[in-house]
Amino acid sequence: MSTDSQTSRPVVRPLIERFGFHHLLATTLVLVAATILLGVAAKATGSGLACEANWPQCDAGPYNLLPANIPSFYEWFHRFVAMFAGFAIIGTALASIRLPDVDRRVVALVVAGMILTPIQVVLGRETVTQYTMNILSLHFWTAVLIFALFVVATVLVWGPRLTATHVSGALGLGLLSLPFHVALSPLVVGDITSYSPSVQMAQYGVTLALLTAVIVAPMVGHRRFASGRLTALLSGSTVMAMAVIFLGRRAVMTFNPALDYLYVIAAGVLFATFAVALYLTRRAAGASERAR
Repeated sequence: MSTDSQTSRPVVRPLIERFGFHHLLATTLVLVAATILLGVAAKATGSGLACEANWPQCDAGPYNLLPANIPSFYEWFHRFVAMFAGFAIIGTALASIRLPDVDRRVVALVVAGMILTPIQVVLGRETVTQYTMNILSLHFWTAVLIFALFVVATVLVWGPRLTATHVSGALGLGLLSLPFHVALSPLVVGDITSYSPSVQMAQYGVTLALLTAVIVAPMVGHRRFASGRLTALLSGSTVMAMAVIFLGRRAVMTFNPALDYLYVIAAGVLFATFAVALYLTRRAAGASERAR
């Protein structure tokens, strides 16, 4: 009986038990982030229409599977990493369904990410075959949504290990990210030098860091703090951050002075919110320590 049960046991389960579902989820999150940043690099270098506008093939090697030049390499490498990210998303979703001890909320989140993945693949193909601004924006925001779903799922899985210190760390990351988000935008950089691919990648990297901060802080804060004012402030920072990210994206894609001013004002308000929330968080954490 024991031999039969061991031989019939799926191979994937011992692997998950050895490395942990939480590590699989975190690895998938990193791959999703890498795919987004490489997609930004492909767009910024004008490589979206490289590979002679072939999809999923490129423009060199057997069956045109390899890149022929540097612009094609950017697009090819983006697709290469995206393929592994897609497999990781599907694998994480299937593992969450099969493992009985995974939170059902986590299952719903990663399955939603899996459902969005083929949609994202189709949008990626359309950016090559059509390359319109609407499709490009849909491709970007779908990727951000998948990233956000996996950040939330990761926080839920790692939640018991996260403390008030992580809330302070997330708010500190937000405080640090915001000035760079504005400084790397075309509003500032465009007046000094060209909005280069490396600058664009840096700004979108900061965008992902900012999004992570405003997801981690309220989720862990609701668990660790009893103060309704503090948790409401943390939740409000998430809404404001989404407005800042949206307006920052518009500053990149279009020239609209009214939206540009609104972006700067929203970033200033969010910065102040982070500062107040960080002060209240540290004070609440100190009071909790003294109560013990």
